[in-house]
Amino acid sequence: MKKVLAVIGLILVVSGFFWFNLRNFQTPADNASELFVATNGDDKNPGTIDEPLRTLEAAADQAVSGTTVSIREGTYFESLIVQHSGTASEPIVFQAYSDEVVHLSGEQFEDTPDDRALVEIDGCNHISIKRLTLENLSTDDPDKTVIGMLVTGPSQHIKLTDNWIQNITTTAFEGNAHGIAVYGNASIQKIEIHKNTLTNLKLGLSEALVVNGNVSDFSIKENHIYETDNIAIDAIGYEDIADDTNEDYARDGIISENIVHNNSSYHNPSYQNDYSAGGIYIDGGQDITIENNTVYQNDIGIEATSEHKNRSANHIKILSNDVYENTYAGISIGGYDADRGGTTHSLISGNTLTDNDMIGLEGGQILFQYYSDSNTIKSNTLTASPSGLFISHEYTGNTDTTFEANHYHFSDDTRPRWLWNNKEVYSLEDFQKLTNGHNESFVP
Repeated sequence: MKKVLAVIGLILVVSGFFWFNLRNFQTPADNASELFVATNGDDKNPGTIDEPLRTLEAAADQAVSGTTVSIREGTYFESLIVQHSGTASEPIVFQAYSDEVVHLSGEQFEDTPDDRALVEIDGCNHISIKRLTLENLSTDDPDKTVIGMLVTGPSQHIKLTDNWIQNITTTAFEGNAHGIAVYGNASIQKIEIHKNTLTNLKLGLSEALVVNGNVSDFSIKENHIYETDNIAIDAIGYEDIADDTNEDYARDGIISENIVHNNSSYHNPSYQNDYSAGGIYIDGGQDITIENNTVYQNDIGIEATSEHKNRSANHIKILSNDVYENTYAGISIGGYDADRGGTTHSLISGNTLTDNDMIGLEGGQILFQYYSDSNTIKSNTLTASPSGLFISHEYTGNTDTTFEANHYHFSDDTRPRWLWNNKEVYSLEDFQKLTNGHNESFVP
């Protein structure tokens, strides 16, 4: 489905080493608690509101624990590379000043072979990035990844809040781009990605918002992601991102209250008219809750599985989401072919699924693919699209699936259908016989 993901290249290793040495051997100048940056400033200035700095580079160099960097309105044709850590009581904050609009643009960047991000946090702690617009970063190099915001290295207590990310683009066949990417090569913990807007992203084989590798205790909440050409939100494992292979998976996270819509890979040149973009996707993640999201008009609404054989998405809770009008399927579990992994010990409960499987691709409201084991489907409300298909499972090999207290609705001109172990039935009674389901109701 996706999803080959380019590992951030050698340039990040080199730059990470450079900034590590800079952070550890440089003695920053004494600073006031607030620094100002403006397009009419000068890096020789003291950084006050009346005498601001000119560049984000100078501000990042001077910002130490307890510093708030307030950026005045305008467009800055440079990256913000965070250089120092804050503390729990004195974080470092980079933010747009007051209600002014601040753009960080890659429009004037040369398209070199090196991976590039408009904001980079590499091995820093207690950092907050707020109210910035990141835009116009592109590449035509299939080996380069362009990113709006990148968090990597052993970073902890990071907050990315209320930012707008747009026009991050790869035009290369099987290229890669991200709006927000968290790459856990080392341990990344306690990261909050809240209230951001991501739109108009050309992603190639990658995702709009991703946490990948050794990332734990994360919160992805109240973001709005729309009009991209691949997966909107993804939590990934087993892609050889983490230095410690035993911790190479995203885990212990929550994805909640996001609005995710109109994300499709159909016109993405890397997918050749394939409807495979999930609104919210778990690929090998564990112990993750997906709840109270609104997910509509994507290719697949919510998907949980693993793309790596003999690996699974484990202990995933998909709870109380509103999932509707997605082209292929509403909620999907299990690997998309026999050479992938699957989904185990997961719960799908309290969701409202309406009119998914919009063009008759036989994904139904809930789709079961390869290798699902010990999953519970409980107390969901399913309304069939014109295809009439509620549950789709054309394969054998599902084990210990529990159906309980689900409610099925269909219109008068729709013939209800269920497909289980490649056997199609047309009544709830027959479906319950196939699955040993109980306490389910059928409302014409």
